[in-house]
Amino acid sequence: MNTRLTINLAIALVLSVATCISYADDISPNFSMGAFCEKLPRQEYADLTRVHDQDTWFQVYQVAEGVKAIYEPHQWQETISYLIEGADRALLFDTGNGIGDIHALVKRLSKKPVAVLNSHSHFDHVGGNHAFKTIYGLKTSFSRDREQGIAHEDIAEEVSSDALCRPLPSGVSPETHTGRPYKVTEHIENGYVFELGGRSLEVIHVPGHTPDALALIDRKNRLLWTGDTFYPGPIWLYAPETSLSQYKESLDRLMLEHLNVDYLLPAHNLPLVSSGLLPRVHRAFKVVLSGTAKRQESFQGTAIYSIEGETRFSFLLRDNPFSYKN
Repeated sequence: MNTRLTINLAIALVLSVATCISYADDISPNFSMGAFCEKLPRQEYADLTRVHDQDTWFQVYQVAEGVKAIYEPHQWQETISYLIEGADRALLFDTGNGIGDIHALVKRLSKKPVAVLNSHSHFDHVGGNHAFKTIYGLKTSFSRDREQGIAHEDIAEEVSSDALCRPLPSGVSPETHTGRPYKVTEHIENGYVFELGGRSLEVIHVPGHTPDALALIDRKNRLLWTGDTFYPGPIWLYAPETSLSQYKESLDRLMLEHLNVDYLLPAHNLPLVSSGLLPRVHRAFKVVLSGTAKRQESFQGTAIYSIEGETRFSFLLRDNPFSYKN
C-alpha cells in the first residue's frame, strides 16, 4: 500500500464526522463501500439548500446568492468546486476530480458563458478542465507541468474501491482512468479582478500548499474562497511542492481580509464555514511552526499535528521538518 493510499484511508477513518444521508438505496448491493462512507455526506449538508439534478456523482448546494457548491460526496477527497454567477457570465472555481462530468452538469446549472479558474493545479481540482474552452491561471512551472495531465499509475488509487462510496460513473474505468491534459488559455496575476456583471471577484495568490495556489474574494458579498489553503479537516502540507514559509505568509495575507468577509468557502469537506475560523488557523499554524503542537497521528513519512481545543482542523506535515526546502 503506497503512502497516499495509507494517509487517505487513515484520515477518512479517524477524522470523518457523523452522517446525515444514507447511501443504502442508491448503490448496488454488490458494491463494497469503505468504512468512511458511512460518515458521508457530513451532517452540515442537511442545513444547506440542495439543488437537485439528474447527475448521480455530484451533489449541488446553493450556498449564497449566485453561488452553487458542486460537491463530490462519493469519493474520499470530498472535493468541492464552485459555480459563481454574475448577471453576464459565470466563473467555475475548480473542476473536480475528473470522475464525474462536471461540464455537462454546469451547462444544466447555468446558461451564461462559463470560464474556469483553478484554486491550484492538483489533480483533484483540475480533473474536468479539459472540457472547457476558457481557463485562467498563473504562469508558474508547477502549473505548466500539471497541464500535461496525470498518468494512470499516479491517479489509479483515486478510482479504486478503497476510495469510493458508490460505483464509478459510466465511462470511467479503474484500469484506464487518467488526469486528462488541458491548456490554460488566459494567464493572470495576483490582484486580477473577474467582472461577472454586478459581481467582482479578486484573485489573491496564496502559495504554500502549491506554488500556484489562489484564493478568491468577493468583498461586496463578503465571501472568501480558500481552495486548499484552508478547509475543515487535516490540511495537507506534505507534498514535494509545499512550502511552509510561503504557507505562513499566505495565511498572513488572508488575515488582512478576515474582517472583510463573513464566510470561507473551502475546496474540501464543507462548502460554507464561518470566517472566524481563519484567525484560529492562523494562530494554530504559528504553534505548529514553534514545535509545540501535539502530534496526533502518524502515517508513512507524515504526521498530523493538532492544537489543543481545536477540533475543526489540523495540519498534515512531513515527519522530517528539515525535508522542506523552505
